Amino acid sequence: MKVRSGHHVSFAVSDLERARTFYETVLGFESIERPDFGFPGVWYGVGAIEVHLIQAPDGVDTGTPPGQTNPIANHAAFAIESYEEAAADLEAAGIAFIPLPKQGQIFLRDPDGNQIELIQADGRIFDAFASRD
Repeated sequence: MKVRSGHHVSFAVSDLERARTFYETVLGFESIERPDFGFPGVWYGVGAIEVHLIQAPDGVDTGTPPGQTNPIANHAAFAIESYEEAAADLEAAGIAFIPLPKQGQIFLRDPDGNQIELIQADGRIFDAFASRD
């Protein structure tokens, strides 16, 4: 088997409209066409991958997100242009996050607790770890 690239990441959400507000207003994601699967959801095009939000039916176990924001918990990461700008935007929106400025990383959770990393993918993280020597 040879995996060629990432395609999409999927998040179960309890309130699709609340999730859409977060992903579209806070993160600036733009929706793309989604087939009618017979259940609510929305897809976003984010660079070379897609993000799929799926309205979880009541009573269906979709897994438990981490109880708090935690950089080692399962998460999806998205490249950002500016750590400083993203941190300022999140602060202005009142979104709680873990700032790691030296590494260019920000960890936050969506309204359902799904964890997201925003990273200034310019080599800053490697420079931060190399400087530990």
